[in-house]
Amino acid sequence: MNNNSIDKKKIESLLPHREPMLLIDRLINIVHLKSATAIVNVRKNSFFVQGHFPGQPVMPGVLIVEAFGQAAAALTAYGIDPKEYENKLVYLMSVDKARFRSPVIPDCELNLDIEAIRSHGRVWKYKGVAKVDGKVMADAEWAATIVDRNK
Repeated sequence: MNNNSIDKKKIESLLPHREPMLLIDRLINIVHLKSATAIVNVRKNSFFVQGHFPGQPVMPGVLIVEAFGQAAAALTAYGIDPKEYENKLVYLMSVDKARFRSPVIPDCELNLDIEAIRSHGRVWKYKGVAKVDGKVMADAEWAATIVDRNK
């Protein structure tokens, strides 16, 4: 991987999430602390498929929002000084203007184009667009904060 993309192993070193809740597989097109595209491989054996909905699986909208948050947390954690991020977590604070335009059906690659639009101290504001094959599936704005990890 080059320096404007990171793989799942590196993402795991930045985020506390683990399977099955680690939703993003790669972060590409990284612009330092500004933007990136997260890749989410939505599979037929994804943990939500059996119950959402049997016979007609759809990725839950709340998991798309969670993936946006994970992508933003990875972008931010990757971009700041590792010493500053040591023993920290990124928590979702708010979600605004979330719109779900088309269902995300398993066996696709969901691309999350995210952008940091503002930061003030430990609070960051982001926006993102989720796409499959270039078609907009969802979009949202959200805020997150960096907090001390309980030791």
